[in-house]
Amino acid sequence: MRYVRRCMLPVLCLGVLFAAVSASAAVTVPNVIGDHMVLQANAKVPIWGKADPGEKITVMVIAGQNLSSLYPKFTTKADAKGNWRVNLSGLRSDWNYQLSISGAKDKLMIKDVLVGEVWVCSGQSNMQFGLKSANNGEAEVAGANFPQIHLFKTPRKTSATPKDNCDGKWEVCTPETAADFSAVGYFFGRKLHQDLKVPVGLIESDWGGTAAEAWTSMPSLTAKPEFKPILDRWNDIVAKYPEAHTKYEQEHAEWQKAADAAKAANQPVPKEPRRPTGPDDPNRPANLYNGMISPLLPYGIQGAIWYQGESNAGRAYQYRSLFPTMINDWRAAWGGKKFPFYFVQLANWIVPAKPDAPKPKDSDESTWAELREAQTMTLSLPNTGMALAIDIGDPNDIHPKNKQDVGKRLALNALAKVYHQKVEFSGPMYKGLKVKGNSAVVTFTHAEGLAAKGGKLKGFAVAGADKKFVWADAEIKGNSIVVSSKSVAKPVAVRYAWADNPECTLVNGAGLPASPFRTDQWPGVTANSK
Repeated sequence: MRYVRRCMLPVLCLGVLFAAVSASAAVTVPNVIGDHMVLQANAKVPIWGKADPGEKITVMVIAGQNLSSLYPKFTTKADAKGNWRVNLSGLRSDWNYQLSISGAKDKLMIKDVLVGEVWVCSGQSNMQFGLKSANNGEAEVAGANFPQIHLFKTPRKTSATPKDNCDGKWEVCTPETAADFSAVGYFFGRKLHQDLKVPVGLIESDWGGTAAEAWTSMPSLTAKPEFKPILDRWNDIVAKYPEAHTKYEQEHAEWQKAADAAKAANQPVPKEPRRPTGPDDPNRPANLYNGMISPLLPYGIQGAIWYQGESNAGRAYQYRSLFPTMINDWRAAWGGKKFPFYFVQLANWIVPAKPDAPKPKDSDESTWAELREAQTMTLSLPNTGMALAIDIGDPNDIHPKNKQDVGKRLALNALAKVYHQKVEFSGPMYKGLKVKGNSAVVTFTHAEGLAAKGGKLKGFAVAGADKKFVWADAEIKGNSIVVSSKSVAKPVAVRYAWADNPECTLVNGAGLPASPFRTDQWPGVTANSK
């Protein structure tokens, strides 16, 4: 027995040692830090992850095969919760790197790391719209061979609480990886890459049919009383969901029996009951921020591009506050830096306005015009920019296929404002109004070379004190437009392209369309929509 005990003692000790080793946490990083990632140039780039509390972490930057000595080791210790972070700096955009991340017991190797310009591409379905479905999609996909453009696609996932990881991965831009990637994001990134001659990293995070409140954190939403109706509405939906779900299951079971019987009798199948909206819905406030933005934080980025608004068009006045709140929310989450945020104004859609109608169609009842106005008002935030799509939409499709011009116009904002190239990035923007007799003189910024595309100015309407708009004659005078109508002796207000799908032709010398506008502040149809 003594012999057995003596023999068992080393085995027991070894077992305890193995148990201790297996209980230790491996050094990990989130999926957004991985092979083929692009790190933001000219910035302190965060690299972060998890390990055992107090564990020493060393991050080594390896350039090529023999140049690691040119870069120092970045070291830190995991905090009491096992979180660690270092900030890399001084990396060159003309080199390819590897990262070695070492803990006390294990090491990670991250390969094919580029340094360049990193942009988040987010929004709803027009950002989600894949490259293969764009104009000339087959040819565009076939030509999508760009070894220095890397793509990260964030899986669509909702969450009631902020997540710190997702299942996405970085991939090199090839026809296979680009086909289902955001067309707007791809064309934006391709333009930057071709003009700047540097690597570009694009992080897609979008979900069709979603509202801006889903992309905003809960603390930012609860901090402002004007968003209480949104939160109250959803709290009520969530509270009633268990009962609604039970009822749905009963109805669905009955429907299934009826459907099976109808199929057996070769009869039409009855309509299937609709699943009730619940806590996992992508439109629930903060659900997409938690599941699709939080996992990316605090990855180093240059800025974000955004195409959304269709789902908030019925609450355009509320969007005036909601959209800037979301932008500021993201900027705070990324460390407080007021990074560039460029967005697409809603494209033209639905039935066109008819110039020969007795009054401008939708002149005082266009929710989309009011949403475009709210987007334009957001330009008051610093480091924002807007790409217009008022001339390239499709009246029969809410998802127009011309994503090439959308991506290019977003890129013009970045090229001019971030990368300091001398390019025009905006069409004419309303500046001011002066009434002279029976005419109204409208002035613009970005007005060099004003012209009427197609030969005649269309889309202007004028009203007097009675607030009744009529179509107006419009004439270009230098950098201004003179608007008048025989039906309005004393003009008070002018509107341009104020409709869901307006007929509008004003452009500047760069061929960029003028932004829709109104000079009045008369209450719109969404003024009381919460």
